[in-house]
Amino acid sequence: MMKELAMATFVAGGVCAADATGTSLTLTQEWDKVFPKSDRVKHSKVTFRNRFGITLAADVYKPKAGSGKFAAIAVSGPFGAVKEQSSGLYAQTLAERGFLTIAFDPSYTGESGGTPRYVASPDINTEDFQAAVDYLISRDDVDADKIGILGICGWGGLALNAAAVDTRVKATVASTMYDMTRVTANGYFDKEDSAAARKAKKNAMNAQRIKDFKSGTYELGGGVPDKLPDDAPQFVKDYYAYYKTPRGYHARSLNSNGGWNKTSALSFINAKLLAYAGEIENAVMVLHGEKAHSRYFGEDAFKMLKGENKELVIVPGASHCDLYDGGGKGAIPFDRIEAFYRKHLK
Repeated sequence: MMKELAMATFVAGGVCAADATGTSLTLTQEWDKVFPKSDRVKHSKVTFRNRFGITLAADVYKPKAGSGKFAAIAVSGPFGAVKEQSSGLYAQTLAERGFLTIAFDPSYTGESGGTPRYVASPDINTEDFQAAVDYLISRDDVDADKIGILGICGWGGLALNAAAVDTRVKATVASTMYDMTRVTANGYFDKEDSAAARKAKKNAMNAQRIKDFKSGTYELGGGVPDKLPDDAPQFVKDYYAYYKTPRGYHARSLNSNGGWNKTSALSFINAKLLAYAGEIENAVMVLHGEKAHSRYFGEDAFKMLKGENKELVIVPGASHCDLYDGGGKGAIPFDRIEAFYRKHLK
């Protein structure tokens, strides 16, 4: 049996839960986010299961002001991050503005369940968003007709995929988004978009499968490097400035530490997340920084969308990671995001 299957506890301290595989989870209760706690919001920890039987861990942020049934938003991302980082900041800020929100850890990561650890799936991770919608609708303090989702970085593409399949989602924001299937199959800026290049990737990952099977564990690919090479591109420097410094470092974040397991990308090569983006009828905002290396993902995704309830917002001067936490210059246009949700969650 793979060593990861024997893992019983992922994090120390707090509330316990278990998923359908029998894996026990222990949720931290102390405030361990990379952003300050708001005194205008009630915070709590919850768990809920997705359709694959995996238990997801989430932070609930509920406005202290107001009562009755709230419009609600589920938030996740960036790809390889945890809810204590960017998604939690978005969730808490939107709760300060009157929405009930959750920030959740995707399957196999953070405080959520699932083995092996540190693997991603276009199918299961889309389901994670849908399970978050299930949870929100089940709450007595949520208006089931006013549900939104928000995905950051790679979770922006997954949010669009969830919006394409889940008609309960009335409004979606994709912030500084990646299309993870495109970048995995084609490389950055589609420079590896050839059968030969994809075959080389598949050969490497399938060889890794044998190595992992024989060793009984899963080799990690590495997160953001501990030491930047002299020739690191600017976007890697931006990732370093977030994930490897006190600004955004978190002990449970894949990107801050050992990264995904090396075979995690296999399923993304053969999938196309945005295949049915043009059929999304409900409202969508695609949000990107002007200087983001990932901007082409968002702009190309936006071209697929149809209808008058779609918005493309380009933030002047902002890089990809500036939209993780504002980049110290207030780059996240929360007023614009709030106005979008208020317009479409009513």
